Amino acid sequence: MTFPQGPWSHPRLRAALDRWQEQDAVLKDGVLALTLTALAFVPTLSGVGAQIGDLSERPQDALCIALVLAQTLPLAARRRWPAACLVAVAAAFAAHQALGYPTTFASIGLYVALFSAGAHQVRFRRGLAVAASAGYAALAVILDRLGSPNDVPDYLAFGLILAAVRLAGSSMRRRRTEEAERRRLEAEAASAAERARIARELHDVVTHHVTAMVVQADAAQFLLTSAPDRAGEGMAAVSDTGRRALTELRYLLGVLEATGETASADLERTGGDRAPALGRVGDLVEQARRSGQPVEFAEHGERRPRGVDVELAAYRVVQEALTNALKYAAGEPTRVVLRHGGETLGIEVTTDGPAGVPAPRKPDLTGGRGLAGLRARVRLLDGELEAGPRPEGGFGVRATIPSQPVQE
Repeated sequence: MTFPQGPWSHPRLRAALDRWQEQDAVLKDGVLALTLTALAFVPTLSGVGAQIGDLSERPQDALCIALVLAQTLPLAARRRWPAACLVAVAAAFAAHQALGYPTTFASIGLYVALFSAGAHQVRFRRGLAVAASAGYAALAVILDRLGSPNDVPDYLAFGLILAAVRLAGSSMRRRRTEEAERRRLEAEAASAAERARIARELHDVVTHHVTAMVVQADAAQFLLTSAPDRAGEGMAAVSDTGRRALTELRYLLGVLEATGETASADLERTGGDRAPALGRVGDLVEQARRSGQPVEFAEHGERRPRGVDVELAAYRVVQEALTNALKYAAGEPTRVVLRHGGETLGIEVTTDGPAGVPAPRKPDLTGGRGLAGLRARVRLLDGELEAGPRPEGGFGVRATIPSQPVQE
């Protein structure tokens, strides 16, 4: 079933409206002022407008035309100088009413000027409101002295209309300010989240590789005296680890240099080739083995491609767990198990050892690091991460991340 499209949905008309929205405010206000000026001289609209006083009408003359123009043309500056615009239009309206000229459509300019003052005046807002109220009270007294048949309730009713128009402008200004504040807070929150993400990535990359290099360098130094023929292998492992670190850092810096949609597109387009993923967990295991850590690696279920964020989170979980194993339980048997489910991805890394293996640091209020940062990363994907000492000794890290396989 189809619905008829409105006139604003026509492509050419929408394009014209978009171009109009992009125009400068001074130009748009000038067009508004000229439009009201032209309509003020249309005979069928002569009886439409603001009217207070109901004095005996006097015939139109040159002064009347000048006052009509003075109620519309200042609107060209209604956003640039809203206070001056209101003063000029209000003065012309008051003179037009006090002199008893017939109703004119140009008096609508008073409402527009009041609304603009409420919406766009930045300084002396309260003083302008007090001055406008005093001016209206003076006009009411003058009209009464000139013989106006209106009573106090009539003046109060008209004054309430004017106040409602100004309040509508103030409400628009308040909504615009709140929207700007909301966008600012959202931008700050996004910036803070991005800084936290960058800090987590740098921590994961630098800590793991530097720890592995330190362990490998220490092992190579020991081999220089005990088994010189194997020292070369240790130094080759250090070199390989350094190159891996540089590769990951170059990728991370490349993502940081991109912005907005470019970064997202780059991550989706090249994430499988450049960003660490599940397919490279075996490299982490091999690297740990070359550092002297006995690691067993097993996968259960059929491995299928998943989202870049899911695979990167799983990679970082294994990376951080192996880093902690190298730091706190060097030489202890370690097991890495990946469980590929239909709707979840499970990661388990356990390390044997005494029950006194140091527990991870508590989350820092200034931003997560290590396991605390991983826990926050996994929670962003609606997953769970548990880490702590095992009853039989050693340490264990278990994570479950909901994820549907990506259709290739």
